[in-house]
Amino acid sequence: MTKAQILKKEILSQYRSVRQFAMDMQIPYSTFVTALERGIDGMAYGTVIKMCNKLNLNPVDFSSLERDTTISEQLLENRVMQAYVKLNQEGRDKVMDLMEDFGQIKKYKAK
Repeated sequence: MTKAQILKKEILSQYRSVRQFAMDMQIPYSTFVTALERGIDGMAYGTVIKMCNKLNLNPVDFSSLERDTTISEQLLENRVMQAYVKLNQEGRDKVMDLMEDFGQIKKYKAK
């Protein structure tokens, strides 16, 4: 499935129509339909980011984000995991120990 197909499917699951979504995004309907037909690669990056944010999609692979997660949080989480999987078992154990230690320090706890 292409990114345009994924985008269209997600739009139709969240909106009554593609036209309604285009109006909500303040994008001319004809421009939007053309982009969906030809592929979104030619669309402005900022527009794609705004659409993904509106639909709660990851702009990299168009996978669904958790409802309470922002795009920047998801991208940071992906970056952390990419670094983690490069470690050997000893490195992974050390990272987990450090995270556990930091999690017990009030200064570093999430609020």
